[in-house]
Amino acid sequence: MESDAPRVAFVCVQNAGRSQISAAFARREADRQDLDVEVVTGGTDSADAVHPEVVEVMDERGIDLSGREPREIPTDMLESCRLVATMGCSTLELDADTDVRDWALPDPDGADLDRVREIRDEIERRVREVFDELEREATVQG
Repeated sequence: MESDAPRVAFVCVQNAGRSQISAAFARREADRQDLDVEVVTGGTDSADAVHPEVVEVMDERGIDLSGREPREIPTDMLESCRLVATMGCSTLELDADTDVRDWALPDPDGADLDRVREIRDEIERRVREVFDELEREATVQG
């Protein structure tokens, strides 16, 4: 059965760093704000595993990404999204009805932990902004 909940996607090439962080924060934010939002994530050329430095800094926030597996995401799924956030590594072109935002974030792969924490914190801030926007829209439509 198809849900009427808006779908948001977080996409990067490997789906092993920034997009995984984004999706994890998005799921948490949806729960916090009690919003009915479907969160999806994927990549265009997925890696074998989430980057270990990403797993480590997310664990510091109480979010376990160790069991997450990067995956590819089909274009038709992205075109059904209310919003798609790319991480700065995509030339994604989608249907005109999809709001695509390029966050232009540096890749955490191989970065030192302090830099990965900075990237994580910036992603968290941006995800909160997106969910505040979704909440305002739900209030207007509700």
